[in-house]
Amino acid sequence: MKMPFALVALLMAGPLWAQGPDSTLDKRRYEGCVNAIPTDAAKAEQFAVQWRAEGGGLPARHCQALAQLHQERFAEAATTLAQAAAAAEAARSPFAADFWGQAGNAAFLAGDSKAAVAHFGTAIAQAGDYSPKRTAALHVDRARGLTELGDVAGARADLDKALALTPEDPIALALSAALARREGDAARAATDIARASALAPSNPDVMLEQGNVAAAAGDLATAKQVWAMVVRAAPQTAAAQIAERALAAAK
Repeated sequence: MKMPFALVALLMAGPLWAQGPDSTLDKRRYEGCVNAIPTDAAKAEQFAVQWRAEGGGLPARHCQALAQLHQERFAEAATTLAQAAAAAEAARSPFAADFWGQAGNAAFLAGDSKAAVAHFGTAIAQAGDYSPKRTAALHVDRARGLTELGDVAGARADLDKALALTPEDPIALALSAALARREGDAARAATDIARASALAPSNPDVMLEQGNVAAAAGDLATAKQVWAMVVRAAPQTAAAQIAERALAAAK
């Protein structure tokens, strides 16, 4: 199934576009390249590679990576983004943290959680304390990777840091609830999912975890009711697919 083209456009108008005498052309090229990806990602990638050879710099690298992601060539995209991140870091670009974070997400999609965790760690160090929301999101991302690696303690530390920075983030709260279930902390799971549900009652991922927490507490009737709501409200999402499997297993 083709991944939806809903990737973050990192390279905003700003210092990056001032790298050459014709900054308008650079911006036009970048936007044209990115806008072409949903129609013909392979052609957009080819354009980005040629542009990069002509000195397109970070915008060309980023478009190349987005095109690779759209083609579900996640490992290649992770490499492209990591190279861009290293170049951005060397140039002291403000985009370095974003590139490292995107490299981590691409590595995660490629199934390389170890590389993802390393990239997220570098992104956190680059982000510093200047943007709490961005840093919190990176801690959440690293927590996902650490969970995949079985490092529950590390994941808990990252989620707690994220919630200290953004205590009203429903996704971080839902992930914290899921991790608390894994840790056997039913009270923490119930508290976190209640807060997440109050903040984002219709979010399918939050609803899914609400059902999971109810099931873990022995309230299968509520769990089945919530899972069914996820399937009806958000069909064809990953949350709905997991909810369907949970419903089937609960019969």
